[in-house]
Amino acid sequence: MKSKPIPFLLLGIFAVWGIFIPLVADHSSDGYNFGDIAWMLVSTAFVLLMTPGLSFFYGGMVGKKNVISTMFQSFIATGLISVLWLVVGFGLAFGPSIGGFIGNPSEFLMMKGINGHEAWSLAPTIPILLFALFQMKFAIITPALVVGATAERIRFMSYVLFMVLFSLFIYAPLAHWTWNPDGLLFKMGVLDFAGGTVVHISAGCAALAGSIVLKRRKVAITGEHVKPARIPYVLLGTGLLWFGWFGFNAGSAVAANSLSVDAFANTNTAAAAAGLGWIFFDMLKGKKASALGFCIGAVVGLVAITPAAGFVGLPQSIFIGFIAAICSNVAVFWKGKTTIDDTLDVFPCHGIGGIVGMILTGVFASKAINPGGNDGLLYGGGSFFAHQVLGCFIVVIFALVMSFILFKIVDIISPMRVSEEDEMLGLDITQHDESL
Repeated sequence: MKSKPIPFLLLGIFAVWGIFIPLVADHSSDGYNFGDIAWMLVSTAFVLLMTPGLSFFYGGMVGKKNVISTMFQSFIATGLISVLWLVVGFGLAFGPSIGGFIGNPSEFLMMKGINGHEAWSLAPTIPILLFALFQMKFAIITPALVVGATAERIRFMSYVLFMVLFSLFIYAPLAHWTWNPDGLLFKMGVLDFAGGTVVHISAGCAALAGSIVLKRRKVAITGEHVKPARIPYVLLGTGLLWFGWFGFNAGSAVAANSLSVDAFANTNTAAAAAGLGWIFFDMLKGKKASALGFCIGAVVGLVAITPAAGFVGLPQSIFIGFIAAICSNVAVFWKGKTTIDDTLDVFPCHGIGGIVGMILTGVFASKAINPGGNDGLLYGGGSFFAHQVLGCFIVVIFALVMSFILFKIVDIISPMRVSEEDEMLGLDITQHDESL
């Protein structure tokens, strides 16, 4: 195997560069709320736990010869995106806006002076460094989600390059549009509490693009059924995701307040309703209730409630989880009738789940729950609903087209598809020289 010096050299440059960044301490407590800081530290840790949880969730569903490669392709984001976010990602997403499309990274380049910077405008009670770390965990898990669609046939280093490009050219712009007060979607009035567009629709559309570019696995062409390697891994991964999602959604209140409680409760309720909805719908079709089905359904519910968690009431969260599970279940069935080989159904679950959640946020959002939000279609907010749907459409088109372009670029630089022989032997051995 040829040596690959460029990744090592780039990391070395960043490491040496860090020596020359001036230090600025933040010893001020003016305006900070220590309860909010404590909650956001915990939430940040919760969200980081979701990525290893996702690794187990995906790893348990692929074939036995691809478990380690699939898990590692997700898990590597914890290192890769952490460094990238601190170097330039946070500035691109939350730096001073350039026309509402992207942030100017110069202010936060290599986190220069971030400790001495004033608090983020929408998180005034916590240090901006803590806000940056919390947002980092969202940036980590988003490209890790795409792995499920390209599993069992993609080269490791090619996917690493895609992760970098995705984070810079898709995730950072979408985060800026949606969560920066000067961003395009924010100014349109689009509501996304914790990442329906930024995380799940973007990852789902990237998954669809990747499936198209990489084409079908050999087992998909021959119709061979690949049994999930470890159902207990899927159960463990679901539990970790469900647990971590409380930080994902409730932490997005960016304070230890009643809104975080609402988001926490909505998150659990939607996941529960969706897990049950998935297996009961399967039983309605004559299938048996399965552990795998409940786990997939629960994750779909978590996805769908993400954009709505801080804007809707508890009763509505049951409906959001239930209907999202049905929509994703049907989407999985329809996808099976096509030639699209999305290995672990990332688009039907995360893409469709995110779209359903965004649209239903436009239906059920209420100022009675969150005065900083808007009233949805059910409460007379027709204009807001239209903007919500338009924002969703913009994100789908942008994420799908850009992801397709990035996959094509990466394929030119570093061919993404493993050889037929490597695919047959499995990626655990051929990509990492490791096995279960």
